[in-house]
Amino acid sequence: MKKFAIILLNILATTLTASAQYYIECEDTCRHMHGIDISHHQKEIFWEAIGENSKMAFVYMKATEGGDFIDPAFERNIRLAKRYGLKVGVYHYFRARTPLEKQARNFRAQCRPEDQDLLPMIDIEDKPSGMTNAQFVDSVQKFLEIVTRIYNQKPLVYTYTNFYNNYLLGKVNDYKLWIAQYSTNEPRLRDERDYIMWQYTAKGRINGVQGYVDKNRFMGRHSMREIRFRNSGSNRHTHVEVYPVER
Repeated sequence: MKKFAIILLNILATTLTASAQYYIECEDTCRHMHGIDISHHQKEIFWEAIGENSKMAFVYMKATEGGDFIDPAFERNIRLAKRYGLKVGVYHYFRARTPLEKQARNFRAQCRPEDQDLLPMIDIEDKPSGMTNAQFVDSVQKFLEIVTRIYNQKPLVYTYTNFYNNYLLGKVNDYKLWIAQYSTNEPRLRDERDYIMWQYTAKGRINGVQGYVDKNRFMGRHSMREIRFRNSGSNRHTHVEVYPVER
């Protein structure tokens, strides 16, 4: 009987360990292709551990915000993520009141074409008070056009469900969407638009990150192939041309 109890305890321990690993890899389901997005808020990341996680196919990392902020962990993160075999993309946090040319130059200086595996992403989730919807959309559209010219390909647009429905509905139709909604229900946009990725939790766990991390998965039949960065070489010294934005 004692021997049987020991065997049973070993089986339970193995099951619990496997369940914990499943939880760490992907909270919703491991049937989809997953990735994480990070910034300096995750502090020191142990990239070797993340590189060993077969369920994490890609990582997006914050490079810049507004006209002059550079994420202090960016250089280390991109270097080590690539060293340990992860497909890397970077993003810029958009500030509508900051001059567009200043933001574009800040982003371009960090988002170097030769370092990119995935399309650049523009994080749009803040509309300044006092700015009309028309002014905000004008700023967004022109900035996306600038980024498109710099890299000769359209960036991803990241936002969350309510923000899209309230401010961006019908305004960014030419760009692939990445939607954040922290629930067990898949996001549903008011115009029924398709979106390529879903950020389903801001409280994910993964070996290599102390604390929480954002987790994302591709939707439907969307895949990494659709967001691959094409480095033609002609975008290395692109002039940043900016149109005036109505204020």
